[in-house]
Amino acid sequence: MCLIKYMCPTKSILILLTFVIIACAGTPSHDDIEEKIAQMLIVGFRGYELTDDVTIVEDIRERNLGGVILFDYDVPAGIPERNIQSPEQVQSLNKSLQNLTDETLIIAVDQEGGKVNRLKEQYGFPPTVSHQALGEYDDLDSTRAFSSKMAATLADLGFNLNFAPSVDVNTNPDNPVIGSLERSFSDDPAKVALHSEAFIKGHRENGVYATIKHFPGHGSSRDDSHLGMVDVTETWDKLELEPYRYLIEKEVVDVIMTAHIINNHLDTDIPATLSQKVLTGMLRSELGYDGIIVSDDMQMGAIADHYGLEQALKASINAGVDMLIFANNSVYEEDITQRAIGIITGLVESGEIPRQRIEESYQRIQKLKQQFAQHPDSAVLHEAQTTILPFKAE
Repeated sequence: MCLIKYMCPTKSILILLTFVIIACAGTPSHDDIEEKIAQMLIVGFRGYELTDDVTIVEDIRERNLGGVILFDYDVPAGIPERNIQSPEQVQSLNKSLQNLTDETLIIAVDQEGGKVNRLKEQYGFPPTVSHQALGEYDDLDSTRAFSSKMAATLADLGFNLNFAPSVDVNTNPDNPVIGSLERSFSDDPAKVALHSEAFIKGHRENGVYATIKHFPGHGSSRDDSHLGMVDVTETWDKLELEPYRYLIEKEVVDVIMTAHIINNHLDTDIPATLSQKVLTGMLRSELGYDGIIVSDDMQMGAIADHYGLEQALKASINAGVDMLIFANNSVYEEDITQRAIGIITGLVESGEIPRQRIEESYQRIQKLKQQFAQHPDSAVLHEAQTTILPFKAE
């Protein structure tokens, strides 16, 4: 028997409204989920300055995009014209980007130093040195001093996240994307760990956060994951995990970037970026990491040439990825933000991605962004900032 019909109409309406409010509070709205999903994306775009017709403006203003990444060279167009022209221009661009939202926008860059260097001296930025050069000199004070000066430049320009350092162990010096580009501190995992720690601390003391990469280790590869699938089953060694283990235990890790590599010792025929065994099983459960996991660029050949966008998004998020990079610099897809949000939202609504995965990632992202807002502790500023490096910067 329905009791409501014996009550007065006003009481009946109030009870129904109460049920509706409770139900709505327990289930996130469609728009709420879309905004949380948007926070999980870091997207590249074209332009030295912002105008209202630039898609990235709408992505930030209307869709709540979590972050952007800047480049100096436009690979799809084949021209050195993208986002970086001069210090003054980059500072103005980043300020304009940040002003588009009341929330903290992640503004990221790949600034390792040496050959992986978006803020080049020819544009008016300070000279840099490679990880290899720092590792060969092997003075932790110098590494921290170099990192601190680099981070001070990044902070002044408006960047808050650097996709560096590379903690790949240089087990294959001929590696086309690590060893041959001087991106590894050493072939000794202990040295890699210590110099990476110094590099991270140099960034943190200037209010810029660092990303260690490429998990679970790209140093032994023979091929370039930008171009296609890379299998390290025969070359990878467990020692490549040691820098991650050390840095996680020291609690100095802000973000970890995945590698688009297959390692059949860890998971059969699935790139690490899409592997629950590697990211949730190994990185989270075994190594005890609970911070942000960010994918390498999802448009790189290792992913884009072998998996559809929906398949890649579903697998990576369920594997444990919190933020997905669409650099728009292998291909250029102007609507990628809107498409990715739509696909992920559909996967959540169909139950193929649990809502809890979105919530977990959103909370980790918000925690990092709250750290951005905190003033760096001046007490940790390192006296070695005045150290003069005994080799030529590039």
